[in-house]
This record gives sequence, structure tokens and C-alpha cells, in this order.
Amino acid sequence: MDGRRVSALEDSLTVPGVYGILRPRLSSDFTLSGRPSMPFPPATIRERLAGRQEPAGDLPSPAEAYAHCRALARRHYENFPVASLLIPGRLRGPVAAIYAFARRADDFADEPAYEGRRLALLDGWSRQLERAAAGEASDPIFVALSDVFRRHHLPSAPFQDLLSAFRQDALQCRYRSWTEVLDYCRRSANPIGRLVLLLFGHRDESLFGLSDALCTALQLTNFWQDLAVDARRGRIYVPLEAMARHGVAEASLASAEAPGCAGFLPLMEEMGRRTRELFEGARSLLPRIGGRLGFELRLTWLGGVRILEETRRIGFDVFRHRPALGVASKASVLMQACWWAARDGG
Repeated sequence: MDGRRVSALEDSLTVPGVYGILRPRLSSDFTLSGRPSMPFPPATIRERLAGRQEPAGDLPSPAEAYAHCRALARRHYENFPVASLLIPGRLRGPVAAIYAFARRADDFADEPAYEGRRLALLDGWSRQLERAAAGEASDPIFVALSDVFRRHHLPSAPFQDLLSAFRQDALQCRYRSWTEVLDYCRRSANPIGRLVLLLFGHRDESLFGLSDALCTALQLTNFWQDLAVDARRGRIYVPLEAMARHGVAEASLASAEAPGCAGFLPLMEEMGRRTRELFEGARSLLPRIGGRLGFELRLTWLGGVRILEETRRIGFDVFRHRPALGVASKASVLMQACWWAARDGG
């Protein structure tokens, strides 16, 4: 989670909604140049929070804390609207709080300003999380999360899984096998889907596995979409075993000549096929979820598949073209999502 993308498909799908907070990263054309990304809270809150490290008697109210999280979200997303109309008003604050938690942790794991203290900061974030789950918080993000825990009875485990993935980002930039890649997705993407389902009141265990498949597929699609950018920054998510099997060297993935390598297209076709299988495995989730979330899930599934298909159509040559959905494709996705929702009674 190298600090470049706020969401798995944020600057390409431009579909609104809560699943857009997958894999918190900034878009590839926006960097922080090493500056911390915490936005300034509104002036009245900023004065109260200035310099505070420990709990004090005049903690920000939940309303102020949620406003702080929404300000952070507005500062760091472009096409992912946290306050989407697809999110019921009562859940916009909780979604923003989850986003803010992941956003800051992502910065700790990747931004240059935190070099040399990444793990210590993430450990501190973990301790604050557990205190928030117990009803104790002073940082506005955790004041908001504490309210989320209290109102929505969320477990802290998915948040800790996210932190585990951020710690891994700070230490690891290669993956030996497909199993290792999936394990990373299990902790970096899947918890978001589970938290979204829980926020919307879905607690059927059978839904979580389907959501996991969708979240993993979205994250993998983003990996292949940003293959060139990641490789130039020293990160490779394509399993090393698969690269060796197809005769593709690590160094070649950082070069615009990679698509000309004999084994490159077979390698990436394998990655695309595995990813599409995960999308298909998640498809049965769609008719089981109604309402606004169900509509968003249809948009997300359709948009993710379209991006994957576009990436495959250009032969995975993301070194010269970054796959994105044009106006016509977005309109088509919207129309198909509407048709599916009407067909499924959602």
C-alpha cells in the first residue's frame, strides 16, 4: 500500500460508494512529497486538539470527530465520494472513520516522513485502536471509531488485519507464490468488505467469503493495472514462482519493453484468468444484497470486471496505457447495474 492510491479502483472506475475504500492508496498522479497527510480539522476543533497527545477533559464530540474524518476523506479522494448518495446518511460518518483510520496507517507504512519509525507508529495505532474498542480515545479518528464500535458492534479484528498488512508493506515488496499474494489480500482488502457488510447489518457468515472474493479480485485488478508504476517503485505483486515459470525477470517489469518479452503475456494472462475466477466466485453475492449496498456491489463488480477486461485487451501493456473506463463504458456499467438490480428485486 505504497501511499499512492486511496482505493483499489478509485481513479479509474469512478463509481461511488463504500467498497471504494479498498486498499487505501493515493492515485498514481498525486503524491505527498513526504508531508504528513492528516488534514487540518475545522478551526474550532483544531484549537481544541492542538498539541494533545493524551486524553483530556474536553475531548472532541463524536460529531466533531466524524467531521474531522470526513475532511480527511475529502482531501484525499477524487473519484471516490465517501459521502456518496449510495451510503445512507447514518453510515457516512462511520465509513469516513474507517477510511481515516486506514488512510493514516497507510501513510505510516509508506510516506518518507515516517521512515525509521513506521513499525513503532503502526504499533501505536494498534494500541489506540484497542483503547477505542474499549471506549477510550482522544485522537479524533479514534473518538469516531469508538462511537462506531459502540453503535455498530464491530469487531476490532478486521482493523488489526489491516494493520498487519501495513506492517508487511513496510517490510516486504516481493511475494513468492500465489498463496502469499492471496494472504496479503486477505488482510489488506478483505477486511474492508467485511466491515462494510457489518455496518449495513449483514452478519451471515456465508456472505463474508463471497465478499472476500470480490475484494481480492478488485485488489488484484489494481495490481495488474498499476504493474508498471509499482515495479518502478520496487514493488512486485506478481508471484515470483509464476515469473520464473514463464521466464520473466524482475528487472524487466520496470521497463517499458516488458510487453515484448516472450513470457510476459502468458504470465499476465494467467494472472488475469485467476483474477477473473475470483470475480466469478463473488458474483453470487450480488443478488443476495439489496438496497443501496446491493446496487453499489453491482456497480463495483461490473466496473472491476470491465477494468480487468480492458487491461487484458491492451495485452497488459500498462507501461504505455493505464486502463480506465471511458464515458460510454461507465454509462454501460450503470445501465447494467440498474438492470441487474431490477431483475434481482434489489
